[in-house]
Amino acid sequence: MPPKLKTVLIWIVAIFLVYAIVTSPDRAADLVRALWDMITGAFTSFGTFFSGLTE
Repeated sequence: MPPKLKTVLIWIVAIFLVYAIVTSPDRAADLVRALWDMITGAFTSFGTFFSGLTE
């Protein structure tokens, strides 16, 4: 991907995120919480899997 295009896409995503947070902060917070729960759930599942291998 060309560097200029990558920079433009990053700016577009950043502007959209700021817009989404400003227009509906509660919904944005719910989205962040849901993403965080998915990430922590994935790491917990990996931990359970690897601990199951050692038993």
